[in-house]
Amino acid sequence: MINIILMALAPIFFVLLLGYFAGKYHVVDNTHVGSLNTVVMSYAIPASLFVATAVTPAQAMLAQWPVLVILGSAMMLLYPLWYLLQRRALRRSASEAALQALTVSLPNYAAAGLSVAIALLGPGHVVPVAVAIAAGSLLPSPVTLALLELSVVKQNGSALMRGARAMGRALIKPIVLAPVIGTLFSLLSVTLSPIAIASFRQIGQAAGGLALFVTGLILSAQHFRLSWNVALATIVANIFQPLLAFLIAHLLGAPTAAMKVSVMMAALPSGFFGILFGSGYGQASEESGSTVIASTVVSMFTLALAIAWLYG
Repeated sequence: MINIILMALAPIFFVLLLGYFAGKYHVVDNTHVGSLNTVVMSYAIPASLFVATAVTPAQAMLAQWPVLVILGSAMMLLYPLWYLLQRRALRRSASEAALQALTVSLPNYAAAGLSVAIALLGPGHVVPVAVAIAAGSLLPSPVTLALLELSVVKQNGSALMRGARAMGRALIKPIVLAPVIGTLFSLLSVTLSPIAIASFRQIGQAAGGLALFVTGLILSAQHFRLSWNVALATIVANIFQPLLAFLIAHLLGAPTAAMKVSVMMAALPSGFFGILFGSGYGQASEESGSTVIASTVVSMFTLALAIAWLYG
């Protein structure tokens, strides 16, 4: 079991630290990462999401509905609660509150989920990971993008119209469209040619590693500050969210296998989408970066405990 846990976690921390020290010692420029961020968010991750969902048989995709409901419910319960806490109690701006809410509610499915699932369950069990990534891309991510759009784009019209336009722009982002189109391909049994699959995988296979590297690169330019807000965010992301997923699975009467994989995915450390989205909109969030660092370090213990509890 210890070897399995190490195989699941060691690659994540290795690549993250690789990017962090590359930026810290100025091997790679950590102040102008816009181009790398575009490669990750507009090409690599969307290609990975599309091919992962599109090649999944329709029956296998439909069988994962408990995972979608459990993880989607957990994320969308935490997101507004954390957003309102930041806005009302701490008086954060809408964009800062949105980035923090996304960081807390969206685990690191895109980079960490795949390696953990393969290490634990084998290479044939990646469909739940694709479903988890799709849920994160379709639920909290568009809301965050819409709030960021509203914060940087000056528009005329009512708040409702401005919100609708911002949501429309968010929904056409590649990272949102890719899993939607891939899921439709799966459900409609549209078969991709081997050439198309190989082509998307060629760029998509860089998604996890490059995303972790860029995250480390961005974090190297930020100061880590362990405030009470960061500490609470880490507790919510690493401990409360997997327990919430377990409760939802119990109330749903989900099969044991779906419950286990959902809780494991919810126990992953905080994801990097908040950092990368913020970077793309020129909205650096020190507390989001500090939360990712703290959550990732703490996950060495909490995720290991979750894996031992679920699969030990």
